[in-house]
Amino acid sequence: MGIALDKKRTVALIAHGGAGKTSLAEAMLFNAKATTRLGRVDDSTSILDHEPEEQKRKITLSASLHHYDLDKHTTTVIDTPGYSNFLTETRNSLCVADGAVVLLSAISGVKVQTEKVWEFADESDLPRIAFVNKMDKDKADSPETVADMEKVLKVKDVPLQLPIGQGEKFKGVVDLLSMKAYIYGDDLSGKAEITDIPGELKEEADKARETLMEAAVESDDKLTEKYLNGEEVSDEELKAGLRKGVVAGNFVPLLFGSAYKNMGVDLLMDAVNLCLPSPLDRAAVKGTDPKTGEDASREPSEDAPLSARVFKTVIDPYTGKLSIFKIYSGKLTGNASLLNSSTGVKEKPGHIFVLEGDKTKEVTEASCGDIVAVSKLKDTHTGNTLCDAESPIVLPPLPPANASLAFAITPKTKADEDKVPQGLHKLMEEDPALEFKRDEHTNEFLLSGVGQNHLEVAIEKLKRKYGCEVELKAPRIPYKETLRASTQVQGRYKKQSGGRGQFGDTWLEISPLPRGTGFEFVNNIVGGVIPRQYIPAVEKGIKEAMLHGTLAGYPVVDVKVRLYDGSHHSVDSSEMAFKIAGSMGFKKGVEQSRPVLLEPIVNMDIIVPEDHMGDIIGDINSRRGKILGVDPRGGSQVVKAVVPMAEVISYSTDLKGMTADRGLFTMEFSHYEEVPAHLSPKVIEAARAEKA
Repeated sequence: MGIALDKKRTVALIAHGGAGKTSLAEAMLFNAKATTRLGRVDDSTSILDHEPEEQKRKITLSASLHHYDLDKHTTTVIDTPGYSNFLTETRNSLCVADGAVVLLSAISGVKVQTEKVWEFADESDLPRIAFVNKMDKDKADSPETVADMEKVLKVKDVPLQLPIGQGEKFKGVVDLLSMKAYIYGDDLSGKAEITDIPGELKEEADKARETLMEAAVESDDKLTEKYLNGEEVSDEELKAGLRKGVVAGNFVPLLFGSAYKNMGVDLLMDAVNLCLPSPLDRAAVKGTDPKTGEDASREPSEDAPLSARVFKTVIDPYTGKLSIFKIYSGKLTGNASLLNSSTGVKEKPGHIFVLEGDKTKEVTEASCGDIVAVSKLKDTHTGNTLCDAESPIVLPPLPPANASLAFAITPKTKADEDKVPQGLHKLMEEDPALEFKRDEHTNEFLLSGVGQNHLEVAIEKLKRKYGCEVELKAPRIPYKETLRASTQVQGRYKKQSGGRGQFGDTWLEISPLPRGTGFEFVNNIVGGVIPRQYIPAVEKGIKEAMLHGTLAGYPVVDVKVRLYDGSHHSVDSSEMAFKIAGSMGFKKGVEQSRPVLLEPIVNMDIIVPEDHMGDIIGDINSRRGKILGVDPRGGSQVVKAVVPMAEVISYSTDLKGMTADRGLFTMEFSHYEEVPAHLSPKVIEAARAEKA
């Protein structure tokens, strides 16, 4: 878009929910005159949190983009979610960012979600700046916050500033690059009065400047030698060393301010230009040549073949679908023909747009380093690669999302039945963390997401955007039934009602199989006592009977059935008669074989702060779970456990309550185990009551 590559910045704002990311983004845009007013989350004037569901909750639910120009640089800002239910968007955004600003609340410090987004930034190898926000709030404690960051995130931080006061006494910062004090008023203008450093901070500022100098010169051998020889290091050399160290990931610069009061934001914007990388500072993007399967790469250059990755999709019922992607190499014009190398489909994009919060602006072209949106891509989805058809490359897919909570959904009205699947599939295109499927065991339609808030937001969007309503309820647990003993049983069906009758006679041996084996049918008929054309009918009757066990009507599994004898009638026998005979015999045999209920067991990884670990372990034990181990991860602990699914069907909500939303977990099916004898009657009674 006409900007030199070394002057482009793509910056994601990351933090736990409530740390002030959206307020910071609004202040940055306002200061650069990209917007005409300072948008507020609290009064729903934010142009970034613009969806009705965001305005209702006063939180960011999906990544939002805008851009600004400052000192011949163009910066694309990605405002990301911070609450645990919506971090999939954050992770995807960090895959296309070139750097990140990590907000640390001077009140609450580092939370589990901060650790999580920090890990996401590590995955993408992103250079970072840390901004201690909310310095103006009561109980602000910047030394404690910085210590928390160093301890939990294991980061080497280098202060670019010292705060002048905190809480009600916060007035501004000492800038260690210019060695001047920046004093801000309460007019929200973001403009500071530049003065000399207050006397009481002069000694501390000199020491902090020395620390900054040492970190900066360590990034360059020539500067190190110059510094050690006692020669003066110029301000320009200091800045060059600082930038080199940050881009290399050697340390994280530390700044202070208040996004809400627009204090210190101007200096943060200067630090973004100075310290965070341009596309030229990032490594070539790596992928695969779809023709040969060999490794391929694209250098960050406008002259290289086009390569881009879709990281977000937005669908509007009226304006259609927008595919939002980062261009890693090459140029894009409005008349270009693209190859979706992930699917092999050629696409002809419509108009090209840049995103400006709740609006879009059409542009004629875009190039390396830009994030743009195009309309009318028919077969392109989040995670797909778009590229030059003559030089194809497939970039790595986005990290998989983890849907850990499921609800059964039913349309509220007959009119909603047809609209619900179509609406949900469009929501799933926008949000890869949503899953919608029919449970083959319970026949329920299940909507899965990261947590209850995530699913509630999806249902609200379904109603607002597509005009259909559904009810959520806890899904049925997919219990199963099996046998503990073997038996031999006759299944005989005879019906005579004048004319041709029905006759089928089978002898079955029914026995249990090892857990997880499934079903085995053995035909041991000899001598033609049952004609061969009727054998498949017997097996079919047994399989149909297995769908509904005798205890509570759940499917029967891990069973071997041997058909070893029987008889037939030359006139009255038929496939239907032997199908019914097989079914009758199986049901009768199951009742004699000591049937038991099986319940699904899930593997869980629960990530919690160390001070909650004891509570979590106790809670898992009370849910009939087994603790497999505890592993440290950063400042948190990962509790590994296996737990009956019935005990953790609403665990997302429960964990949030136990840890004040500081815990995260993943869950996946493991195996089936017998339901304890004292619990079986309750499950059976509930199942029978539901069918009554």
